[in-house]
Amino acid sequence: MDWPSLAKLTGTLVILMGVDKIGKIAETLVAHGKSPDTPVALVQEGTTAAQRRVDATLATVAETVAAEEVRPPAVIVVGEVVRVGPRGAE
Repeated sequence: MDWPSLAKLTGTLVILMGVDKIGKIAETLVAHGKSPDTPVALVQEGTTAAQRRVDATLATVAETVAAEEVRPPAVIVVGEVVRVGPRGAE
């Protein structure tokens, strides 16, 4: 994985199948220059009646995933796009 290039991207990162690794992913992105304040949204069980969204930052995502008991399947979205829409406007 080219972590330095991923950390420098100004667009959106979408991570599939990464809930159990998100702490290490976030730590690595920050170590390679991504701001710890970068917003992260986890969408668990998307498109089902049980869908929920949990928001965090790269600095807090590992702790948030544990506290909120986020489990697969979940899509992880990293970037400013997380601030768009009702949840991001709060």
